[in-house]
This record gives sequence, C-alpha cells and structure tokens, in this order.
Amino acid sequence: MPKVSSVIVPYASYLRVYEPLAAFPEPERSHWARYARRPRHPSYQDELRRSLADLLPTPPIPVPVHESSEAFVTEVDGVLCVCPWRTRLRGWQALGELPEDLPAPVLDAVLPPVVRRQAAQDYERWLSRNPDARPWIRTSTWQVPLNWFVLVSDEEREYAKGSGEEAPVLRYRTPMVQARRRVARALKALKDSIEEGPLIDGLVDVGRWLEEFHPRSLVELDYGGLVHVLPEEQLDGDHSAADVAEGIEALRTGDGAGAGEAYGRLVERWRSVRDRRSAN
Repeated sequence: MPKVSSVIVPYASYLRVYEPLAAFPEPERSHWARYARRPRHPSYQDELRRSLADLLPTPPIPVPVHESSEAFVTEVDGVLCVCPWRTRLRGWQALGELPEDLPAPVLDAVLPPVVRRQAAQDYERWLSRNPDARPWIRTSTWQVPLNWFVLVSDEEREYAKGSGEEAPVLRYRTPMVQARRRVARALKALKDSIEEGPLIDGLVDVGRWLEEFHPRSLVELDYGGLVHVLPEEQLDGDHSAADVAEGIEALRTGDGAGAGEAYGRLVERWRSVRDRRSAN
C-alpha cells in the first residue's frame, strides 16, 4: 500500500485528489471557498518543511496536535478544486507503516515506543468518531509506485526544468473519470494474464481509494521531492507512464516479450533511484 505520511523525507512522490467545492459539506465548503481567495497558497515544499519541523523537538511530535486547515488549490474548467492536506490523519497512518520500513533500533531512536503508543491510542479514539475518514494525498518515499502510473497517460505529462531558485517539476494531471477507467482496463488485462501479484493488489487498493471521491475530481501524480535527487537528463527522459501503458497493452494482446521489455525499462530506471536511497 502506498505510504501516506506527514513524517516524510524530502525524496517523496505524491498522488493527490483535488475535489470540487461542491463535494465538501458545510461548514468546510465555506472554509475552502474563503481559503481559495487568499493571494498565496502553500506549496508541497511548505507542507514538507512544517512536517519535518515537528520532528525537531524532544520528544518528537510524529502527528500534529491539530488537523491542518491548509490545502492545495487549483481550477479545473472554471471550477475550484481543493486537496486538503489532512496531515494529522496521514501522520497516524504512516506511523502504522514505519515498522515495515525501519529496523527496530533505528525506529526506537527516531520515535521512542512510548511516543508511538500514545499516538496509536489517540488514532484509535479519533477513528472511532471518524470511521469514514480518508486522505486526499498519498505519499511514497524514494519511488513512484508503478500502479500510480496506470492512472495517467504520457500525453498528460508536464515537465518543467528548474531555473534559478525554482525546482524542476514533473507531474501528471488527469480527470477522475479517466483515472478510474484506466484502472478498470488495466485490472482486466492483468488478471487475464498474470492472475495475481503486487501490481494487481496495488491497483485494487488505489482503485478503491479513487471511488471515495467526487467523479469530477482531478487526480495528480507529482514526482515531488524526487526531482531534487534525479539528474535533469533522467527526468527529461522519464516516460514511465508510457512504459506502463505499453506493458499493459502488450499483456492484453498476448505479447509477453513486449511486456517484458517495457517492464525491464521500468525496473532499470527505478533501480537507479533505489540505489541513491541506499547511498543515503
């Protein structure tokens, strides 16, 4: 399952859903309408800095005491769409996944057991009052999960090279209806060909998550902090969504060799990213 976290490192990618204002109940709808009129809205780097600042005190604060009232904002065909940060919820969810990513001694040094136990108890109490809660943002460190690329197409790729203080940007944006349609088609092709595996499990999970949102939402896949660790030429030549689409189409038509070639390109590209993680 993709990681969703407020306890994140700079080298993280993001899958976000922007919902139209109409999808939010009052009084939240009015809050976001007022929020959107602000002259400036925070970037993902602003969210990252605030998240990392919580880890500096002793003991660290793995989950914010109060839920964030911030969001990412965009306009789609004249309709205002909002992606709430929900850093408190994402922090709780990430804590449950940390033991899978860190050796016990390292985890205990970063976040002592007593801190984690208290956070887990707080989450259980909160979840009993908010059983249907879900995040608008998913986070993955040191990679973009392959199942995320299924949601988008190469034609939706947006790449801007960095200049001066501006960091590079590599992202995809697609309408929710397109993302859901691609998930359904990919699942059929995969199940007809390989029956089971992590790619299918990941797609089922992300497909269920997408169903939680308004059908006129916008889905965004953002390389986020990965642009700071990948060379410019690698970013410029990264067409992972095209490779994933090519591999799935090859499976659909029974072209095992073609599927293997597409998968090989993906493995080689993302192995270099994982190697950089090990070096750090």
